[in-house]
Amino acid sequence: MPIYGYQCQACNHEFELMQKMSDPAPSVCPACGKPDVRKQLSAAGFQLKGSGWYATDFKGVAKPSPDAKANSEAKASPEAKASPDKGGTGSGPKTGSSAS
Repeated sequence: MPIYGYQCQACNHEFELMQKMSDPAPSVCPACGKPDVRKQLSAAGFQLKGSGWYATDFKGVAKPSPDAKANSEAKASPEAKASPDKGGTGSGPKTGSSAS
């Protein structure tokens, strides 16, 4: 069963209840008795354990940044720069009407 956090808007008392998802929310504050209780938003409290999860299998692998990836693709692309030693003119990509 999940644990839900609540806060009284009148006295700012915070409390937690373990209840089913189908159970109704409390209507009165257990500290002051006023009917101004709101559910708090919180992060889920679980961990993924065992092999096959990020923390155990992929944590050491570094991902290249998007800028570094774009730069390496531009350098590796033969169409982006024509090299004079490969018969190109060095003036950039070919612009012609020949189709391959």
